[in-house]
Amino acid sequence: MSKLFVQSLHVHPVKSVAGTAPDEMTVEPWGPAGDRRWAVVDTAGAVITQRQQARLALASARPLPGGRIELSAPGMPVLVVEVPEPGPLEPVVLFGKKIETVVASTGAAEWFTAYLGAPARLVHMDDPAVRRPVDPDYALPGETVSLADAYPVLLTTSASLDALNALIAQGDHPEEGPLPMNRFRPNLVVGGPAGAWAEDGWRRIAIGDVVFRGVRECGRCIVTTTDQRTSERGREPLKTLAGHRRIGKSLAFGRQLVPVVPGTLRVGDEVRVLE
Repeated sequence: MSKLFVQSLHVHPVKSVAGTAPDEMTVEPWGPAGDRRWAVVDTAGAVITQRQQARLALASARPLPGGRIELSAPGMPVLVVEVPEPGPLEPVVLFGKKIETVVASTGAAEWFTAYLGAPARLVHMDDPAVRRPVDPDYALPGETVSLADAYPVLLTTSASLDALNALIAQGDHPEEGPLPMNRFRPNLVVGGPAGAWAEDGWRRIAIGDVVFRGVRECGRCIVTTTDQRTSERGREPLKTLAGHRRIGKSLAFGRQLVPVVPGTLRVGDEVRVLE
């Protein structure tokens, strides 16, 4: 295929837990429908991610009709979690900032507590239209985001992954490569004849009727060193990114997007760079 195209789509219903790769994805103003609407928190209300608990990589959350999710993990029973009824809002802390959520069932808390071996609860963002604004340094008025790290949609390209893996193969730890794309937990993977790191300059893209604003690079953390099949940590890709992809304070891989015109994406759709 000679044009840029949607190679794959990814939705992660629970933050830091494995998700699904649908052929079609609805994009809402705050991100893909159902993406990162749930999070695991500790007794102090701090969000738990793979940064603290690498075992979250081995758990999986499958979206069900009505916003429900189905949880599974090694050694654990499958659990269906209903969307919590409207009730008291519970503030949780993500990267030092408070976000109001609704606590899920005690069954979900017991499930994650047993799986992680530490007290934990599951919370749900009931209304992403109002609960959490995008970083005002990069946002336009009224833009909001779910429980994703910072922005509604994360885009990566297969060309940049190929380039990164080539650098890893030439580096100090070639045995750790090549890395799969799931290390980076994107929502949207673009294939086709893009040059490596071309997405750094994409200020506005269109896919069908959906339009995105390119905001900034995505700074990467220790989660990318975690094998999503085994939960074991290595040194890559952070060591290679530190040597080749340092942008300001970020070790960069991928492009953060904000939807300008929501709609539906499908695998195989053409990706057009408007600016």
